[in-house]
Amino acid sequence: MRTISIIGTGNMARTIGALAVAGGNRVEVIGRDAAKAATLAASLGGGTTSGAWGAAPIGDIVILAVLFEAAVPVVREFGDALAGKTVVDITNPFDATGTGLAVPHTTSIAQLVADAAPASARVVKGFNTLFRHVLAHGGSAEVFIAGDDAAAKARVSAFIESIGLRPRDTGGLSMAHWVEGAGVLTMGLARHGVGNFDFSLGVNALG
Repeated sequence: MRTISIIGTGNMARTIGALAVAGGNRVEVIGRDAAKAATLAASLGGGTTSGAWGAAPIGDIVILAVLFEAAVPVVREFGDALAGKTVVDITNPFDATGTGLAVPHTTSIAQLVADAAPASARVVKGFNTLFRHVLAHGGSAEVFIAGDDAAAKARVSAFIESIGLRPRDTGGLSMAHWVEGAGVLTMGLARHGVGNFDFSLGVNALG
């Protein structure tokens, strides 16, 4: 049984937490509001616990389920408590219009998280191209991931498979900028080419 710690108590935290429990994982919820974290943990069931804000998460995989503006400050606040952890950044650094990124083209929010994290932490980008209700539906949706550490990506891939989704490795953490750009692409498709939010990006392998 894997143990997954989720920092955040919003909709994505709830959705990923529910999938993780259903996939046979042990889940810990950590929120700045302890009462809210405890309530979410209780609603997820499956032995889900709530952890103390700023303390070392119990999971080897720590999912950063906060707004992108809070991602780096939260990682800095946790500091050495994240040492040795695989940190999954699921945030989308959209600009105010949702048609571009609010980070320079030379970096990504995932890279900024990695820069702020302890040296022994391993950051993996993932989950940001899936709308929450599509993620909640499950099925065989694909999760694009990026990261520099092969073992960390293998751990995250195994977790993704445990919740019934398919991991797609895009390469090193430098690819996170483009994975985040794919989040913008998804928004553009929802507003124009597809016309709704009931879809996900995927790879159609030929042959």
